Amino acid sequence: MSDENRDATRPLAELLSDLKTNEAGLSEDVAAKRLQTYGQNTIHRQKQQSQLVIFLKNFTSLMAILLWVSGIIAMLSGSVELGIAIWAVNIINGVFSYWQEHRAAKATDSLMAMLPTYTRVHRDGKVKQIDALDLVPGDVFDLQAGNAVPADARLMAATSLQVDQSALTGETVPELKSVEFTPGEGKYSESNIVYAGTAVGAGTAEAVVIATGMNTEFGKIASLTEKQSNITSPLTLELNRLTKQVSIIAMIIGALFFITAIFFVHYPINKSFIFALGMIVAFIPEGLLPTVTLSLAQGVQKMAKRHALVKDLNSVETLGETTVICSDKTGTLTQNQMTVNHIWLPTGEFTVSGQGYVNNGQVQQHNQPVAKTGTPDLNRLISIAALNNDTQVENDTKSKKPKILGTPTEAALVILCQKAGFNTKQHLKIMPRVKELPFDSRRKMMTTIHQENQQLDIYVKGALSDLLGQCTMIQENGIAREITDADKQAINAANKKYAVQGLRSLSFAYRAVPFKNQDQVDGLEIANAEKQLTFVGLTAMSDPPRPEIYDAVNKCHEAQIKIIMVTGDSQLTAKSIAVQIGLTSNQVRVVTGTELDKMSDADLKVALKGEIIFARVAPEQKYRIVSTLQTMGEVVASTGDGVNDAPALKKANIGVAMGITGTDVAKDAANMILTDDNFASIVAAVEEGRAVYSNLQKFLLYILNSNMPEAVPSALFLFSRGLIPLPLTIMQILTVDLGTDMLPALGLGSEMAEPGVMKQPPRARNAHLLNKRILWKAFAWYGAIASAVSTLAYFFVNIQAGWPNQALLSSGIGYSRATTMTLAAIIFCQIAAALNCRTKDESLFKIGLFSNPMIWTGIIFEIILLTVLSYTPVLQGVFHMTPLLGTDWLFLCIIPIPIVLIEELRKWLLRVRRRAVTN
Repeated sequence: MSDENRDATRPLAELLSDLKTNEAGLSEDVAAKRLQTYGQNTIHRQKQQSQLVIFLKNFTSLMAILLWVSGIIAMLSGSVELGIAIWAVNIINGVFSYWQEHRAAKATDSLMAMLPTYTRVHRDGKVKQIDALDLVPGDVFDLQAGNAVPADARLMAATSLQVDQSALTGETVPELKSVEFTPGEGKYSESNIVYAGTAVGAGTAEAVVIATGMNTEFGKIASLTEKQSNITSPLTLELNRLTKQVSIIAMIIGALFFITAIFFVHYPINKSFIFALGMIVAFIPEGLLPTVTLSLAQGVQKMAKRHALVKDLNSVETLGETTVICSDKTGTLTQNQMTVNHIWLPTGEFTVSGQGYVNNGQVQQHNQPVAKTGTPDLNRLISIAALNNDTQVENDTKSKKPKILGTPTEAALVILCQKAGFNTKQHLKIMPRVKELPFDSRRKMMTTIHQENQQLDIYVKGALSDLLGQCTMIQENGIAREITDADKQAINAANKKYAVQGLRSLSFAYRAVPFKNQDQVDGLEIANAEKQLTFVGLTAMSDPPRPEIYDAVNKCHEAQIKIIMVTGDSQLTAKSIAVQIGLTSNQVRVVTGTELDKMSDADLKVALKGEIIFARVAPEQKYRIVSTLQTMGEVVASTGDGVNDAPALKKANIGVAMGITGTDVAKDAANMILTDDNFASIVAAVEEGRAVYSNLQKFLLYILNSNMPEAVPSALFLFSRGLIPLPLTIMQILTVDLGTDMLPALGLGSEMAEPGVMKQPPRARNAHLLNKRILWKAFAWYGAIASAVSTLAYFFVNIQAGWPNQALLSSGIGYSRATTMTLAAIIFCQIAAALNCRTKDESLFKIGLFSNPMIWTGIIFEIILLTVLSYTPVLQGVFHMTPLLGTDWLFLCIIPIPIVLIEELRKWLLRVRRRAVTN
C-alpha cells in the first residue's frame, strides 16, 4: 500500500479513487481478490525455534559441557557411579531451567489479541459483520464507543469521536478525531486517521481502510520488535568466562600433578593419569550450574512475591547490574488515572485532596451534600461538571478498581463530584437533560441543556481559550456580574500557572433562560446557545504520581541508577511530573521527538550524560535512546506498557512491561512483567538481582575454598615421594564436591540481601564473578585454614596409629580411619565456611546465626552423609571409609568454632578500618 495514502492532507475523494472504492464500500468479489493480494489482516511473527531446540540449549552451555566432561573424567577414574551422578545433576538442572522458562512463556499469539474479532463492514451496499482478519484496503467499516480499531483507516464521517491512542503514543488524553484534517503535535496526531490497536472512547465514525496487517503502523512496530535479536545476558557471558577460567586452572593443576607423579614419585603412567584426573575433577565446581539455576529460580520466586514476574532466569541477575532505567511516564510513574487537583473560582482556589476539598486548611467532607458544605460558586461548578458529562465510573469487582465508560477527563470530573457528595441521578430527575451539543475539535466545547420547571439551564464546559470569549458575565459569591478585563487577566493567569505545572485545565460556564416551549429547545444550537455565558471557574487535573514512586526514585538515586523519562506526553507534563517526584531538578533538559530527530548520535550521547527527559517521542526514537545508552556501556532497563514501547523493551538488557495496563505486545517483548504496574516493584527487583549476584560470589567462594584442602594433602603425598600416604582418595574428593558441598552451597544461594546493598553503585561492567578478592579469600585464607586443619586431622590419626611405621599404616583400618578423618575435617571446615560466607563484611551474628534455615539443613545433611558413609558396611568399601572414634568426633565438633571466631575478628577489623577511613 502506497505511503501516499497515509497523507492526511490528501483529499478524501482522491484517496477513495486511488483505493478504487467509494462510500458504499467494496463488493464481496473485489474484497476476496484483495484478500489474496494483501493477505489477512494479521501480524506475522518470525518463525519461532522449535521446543526441541530450546530444550537442548539448556544442555549445551559451557558449564553444562564442562559437567558432561566431568562425568566422563569421573568414569575414567573408575568412579562410574559418581560420573553418572554428575550427569544426573546436569540433566535435572537442564530440565528445571527449561521448565522454568517454558512456564513463563506465553502460549498464545498475543499480538492477535490486540485486534478485535469482528468488524461491521460495508459490502455490496449492506452492513455486514465479518472477521477482522478479512478486512482489506478499500473496505469501509463502522466504529462506535468501545470498539478497537481493526486497521489503519481514513475517516469518512465522525460524530464526537475520541480515540484512546495511549497504546501507540503513551498519551493519556484521548485524541479528538474528525473528517477534516487538523495538524497535531507528535506522531499519530492526524485528526482524520485512526490506527490499528487503538480504541474508541466516545462517538461514532465511518472509515475507509488504508492499510492492514504488517502494513499498519501497529505492524511496523511489531516488525521492528521482531527484528531485535535476544541479547546475551551479562550473567551468561560471565559464567562462560568463569567456566573457561576454571577449566584452565583445573587442567594446569592436573598436568602438574601428572608430571610430578611420574618424575618425582615414580608412579606408573596409568596411575599418574588417574591421579591427575582426580585432581582435575576436584577443581571443577560441579555444583556451580545447579546452584546458579536454583539461586536464580529463588530470585524469581522472591520477585514474584514482590509483584515482578521474570520470564528469563538470567534476567534476575541482569537487573542487579542495571545502571539506567528508561521509564515510561503514563501508568508507570503515574497512576494512569486523570484526577482533578485544583479548582479555581473568582473567590479563591481549592486544592482537591483524596477525601474532599481543602481550602485554607479546612477539609470539606465528601460524604456531606455540596449544598450544605460548598460555596454557591463551588456548587455551581460541581453541578455543571456532573450534569454536562457522558461518562460513567463503575466499580470493577475483578480488579477492584474504577472502570471508566467514557473519557478519562470526564471520569475525573465524575470522581470530583462524588467527592463533593453530588447525587447526579437525583439532580437529573429534578432537571433532566433535554438536549446536547456534542464536543468537537473545532470549537473545543460541549454543552448540555437542562429543564428545571420553567427554566432552561445551559451548561458549558471546554477549553478556556474558546469558552472565555463567549462569556459576558462572571459569577462571584453566587451573584452574576459583568466580566471585566481584570477578571479575564486573573483567569488567564490562573490557567497559565496550571499549564506551567503540567496540569490540564477545563473551564465551566452557564446561562439560564426562561422555558417557553419545545420549539425553543429544538431551536437552541451552537450559535445561539453558547453565547452570553456566565463564567464560573476552572478545574486543573493531571495523572498523579504513584504514592510509592517517591521512595522508589530516592532508592534509585542512592543506588546510583539513573532514571530517564521517555514519554509520548507533552513537555510541560513530563517535566512537571519528573520534578515533582524528584526524578530530576528543575534545570532538566527536555528533548522532544522533533528535536531528537535533528540530533546526531554524538550529540545524543553528550545529552544523555546529563539530566534529560524525552517527550513526544515515537517508537523508533525510544529504541534509538536505548541503543545509544547501550553503546555508552550502560546496562539498560526499559519500562513500558504500550505497543510503542515494544521495540525498546526487546532491545533493552531488561524489558519491563506493565501487567495490568500493559498491552500483550509489550508483555511479549519484555523480560519481566510487573503484576501491579508499580515502578517500586522494579526497584525491589533490582535489589533482588544484586542479592543474586552477591550470593553467586558467596557460593563461588565457598566451593573454591574446599579445593585447597583437597589438593594440599595430595601434594604432601607427592612431595614426600609417597612417605606420607595419600590422605584422600578420588572417591572421597568427589564426595566433597558432589555430596557434602552441594546443599550448603544451595543455602547460600537463598541468602537475603545484605543491608546497604541499594546504597552501592551497580557493579562495573569489567567486574567478574571470580576476582582477586575471592581467589585470595578462597585459597589464601579459608582454603589455607581448612588445609591446615584437615592435614592436622590426618596426622592426628596417623600418629595415633603409629606413623611413620609404614607397614602399620598400610594395614587397612588405620589408613581408612586417617582418610576418613581427613574427609571429615574438610567437611567440618566447610560447615564453618558456609557460615562465614553468608556475609561479606557484616557480622554473622548481626544477620542472625539461624536466619537461613536452608544453610542449617545443608549442614545437618553433611553430617548425616558423613555418618552414613562411615558406618554403612556396603558404602565403606566404595568410599574407603571406616567408623571414627569418640575422640575423633570431639576433635571435629570443635573445628568450626575457632574458624568462625577468627573470621568474625577479621570482619570486625575491616569494619573498623572502613569507618576510620570514612570519618
